[in-house]
Amino acid sequence: MKKNALNWFEIHVADLARAKRFYDTILDTTLQTVECETGCQMAIFPHEQGQGIGGALTKMDECGPAAGGTVVYLNVEGDLDGVLSRVVAAGGKIVRERMAIPPHGFIGIIGDTEGNVVGLHSMV
Repeated sequence: MKKNALNWFEIHVADLARAKRFYDTILDTTLQTVECETGCQMAIFPHEQGQGIGGALTKMDECGPAAGGTVVYLNVEGDLDGVLSRVVAAGGKIVRERMAIPPHGFIGIIGDTEGNVVGLHSMV
């Protein structure tokens, strides 16, 4: 196995515009929207190319949103409480409030506007 077990992730959505607004709002950022040659649509999370893990919200006919499967944890370093505080107003729900996971920091788990369950992680 390579150095990192993960190099890309996709969170499948039914409504890309709605999901993008949700994540833009709670993460206080702007995801980049792109059209794929295969017909799928993506909104890419900010990341440095070749530095760490990248990912996107993805709308494609073959895959849809779902809860109960794999959980992806987004890095919200230093702003876990801030992100959690914006979730409900942005149309999501809190599945698990801030929780300590010593010695690995803190997590929160949310339900997004598409029905996905997504984790949030911060060391502080």
